[in-house]
Amino acid sequence: MKAVDSIKMALGLGDHFMSELEQMAEKPLTRPGAFGGNHPMWIVGHLAVAEGRVQKMLHGTPNPVEHWKPLFDWGSTPTDDASKYPPFKEVLGTYRALRAKTMAYVDQLTDADLDRPTPVPPPQLKGFETIGQMLMIFACHQSMHAGQGVVTCRAAGRTPTFEPSPELRAF
Repeated sequence: MKAVDSIKMALGLGDHFMSELEQMAEKPLTRPGAFGGNHPMWIVGHLAVAEGRVQKMLHGTPNPVEHWKPLFDWGSTPTDDASKYPPFKEVLGTYRALRAKTMAYVDQLTDADLDRPTPVPPPQLKGFETIGQMLMIFACHQSMHAGQGVVTCRAAGRTPTFEPSPELRAF
């Protein structure tokens, strides 16, 4: 397997878990439990802002969802007031459009390209020096937050989309 294929696989796995959050359009403010935590609206918005940051890092263009940073970026706190957020489907659609741009870029990469310097690395943040490092960190970041979202799906009474067969359980 080539390194670029591993990155595509990691980004695809995160997208698979995002499909769980897509099922939460009717309950986007569901918390994972009484202790608080991130709800699907915040998770999807946060990942949209992060995906916009990927575009900035790769192309030097402004983050197209810069205006959402106060709602969804580092240091923001999810609120249960739906009026504070754009519509869930808009946020999810924006994330998907930005991810499609990222994937189109990744589809053009070779393994050698992964070692090129990140065109616009974040200031004072280690680990983003190369394109490969940056993409892998974002893939892991997405999967971590998507995992949080799966917990909110359970809290909303949804069953997971992956249910292992008896044969797989016995494996």
